[in-house]
Amino acid sequence: MPTSTAELGELRPLMFSIAYRMLGSVTEAEDVVQEAYLRLHERSLAGEHIERPEAFASTVATRLAIDALRSARRTREVYTGTWLPEPLPDDDADPAHRVERDETLSFAFLAVLERLGPVERAVFILREVFVMDYAEIAAIVEREEAACRQVMHRARARIADGRPRFDADAARDAALLDTFFAALDAGDVDALASVLADDVVFYADGGGKAPAVQHPLHGAVAVARFLAGLARRGAGMHVHLDRTSANGEAALRVSSADGATLSLLMVHVGDGCISVVGNQLNPDKLRHLGPVGDLNALVSGDAGSPR
Repeated sequence: MPTSTAELGELRPLMFSIAYRMLGSVTEAEDVVQEAYLRLHERSLAGEHIERPEAFASTVATRLAIDALRSARRTREVYTGTWLPEPLPDDDADPAHRVERDETLSFAFLAVLERLGPVERAVFILREVFVMDYAEIAAIVEREEAACRQVMHRARARIADGRPRFDADAARDAALLDTFFAALDAGDVDALASVLADDVVFYADGGGKAPAVQHPLHGAVAVARFLAGLARRGAGMHVHLDRTSANGEAALRVSSADGATLSLLMVHVGDGCISVVGNQLNPDKLRHLGPVGDLNALVSGDAGSPR
């Protein structure tokens, strides 16, 4: 068992990686990591020897995350509008947040994982992301190995039709995104529609605290028109648009004149076109990014439909 603070700290990214994928929340994942870290530290101070610290850290983080998700799901059942995860910026300076960016970290994928129950989600993540064997997973979630195999089979089936597609052509995706952001800046409906998938979906999460569409929008033309409308309204409110990245994918930070964040527009590319767009406007899910602006105040005198 590691004894120094530095050695214990090296386990934080692993625990955060598990907890964030389980909860889709930076703040809730940090709470899990802190509690898990304290348990590790207490054992270290007591002089207890743990043969496999990483396995122990994974177990503690997963079990705490399962408990946290059970509690969170009760809140999400009465959540106002669409639920989207808290963005994890790719330039996050916190060493504990330096997790490997892969498809399972994308906002679109995390949103699909909401279909799974806490234990299902844990089994899926431990198997799919961390490639653990079923015997180890069974010990962590306190189920029989055969039961974990069945849980994994059900989990894959439940998310199969919503699992986002991914590309491996970085150059093509970069050009596609350049076109998308230029068209968005210009409010060009036709140019936007040209890079959107026919079955593109637009989600917005205001959490009842910021103006946002309550239900997903579907289809290239409908989403293109809506995005162009957002761009025009944003220009009228003198907001700033800055390209960035979050959860391993392209994003657009929307901020007020004083630099406070108003929303983060996240873009997912699949099969050579943009297939999912998510707009995170809930101020509670943006606070970890810095100062948050009051979008309600900005739009209060602006006629038109909400975001």
